[in-house]
Amino acid sequence: QVQLVESGGGLVQPGGSLRLSCVVSRSILNINTMGWYRQAPGKQRELVAVITSGGRTTYVDSVKGRFGISRDNAKNTVYLQMNSLKPEDTAVYLCNVRAGYPLVETTYWGQGTQVTVSS
Repeated sequence: QVQLVESGGGLVQPGGSLRLSCVVSRSILNINTMGWYRQAPGKQRELVAVITSGGRTTYVDSVKGRFGISRDNAKNTVYLQMNSLKPEDTAVYLCNVRAGYPLVETTYWGQGTQVTVSS
């Protein structure tokens, strides 16, 4: 029933690293993109990183050089490697999948995993 399951969040000190994982149900066909959003209290939802079916990646400026998105097609999993974490990275991180384009594109969301960067 749950189609996207995230894991890997937690509490980390500034400068530390975390690796988020999102396992995507094989019932989701014709995936166009996989990505990660984040939502901090009182702030707008923000696209952090996205990877297309062709392997192209895009990042929000604030994480460039620190975060890396990747996927493992055999495991149906998308990852977000987060290095040099800053307190401003604190947020709920949400896995996102878009599928079906150009006929009809459907968006899928995970439940979210909390990332807290603090001393």
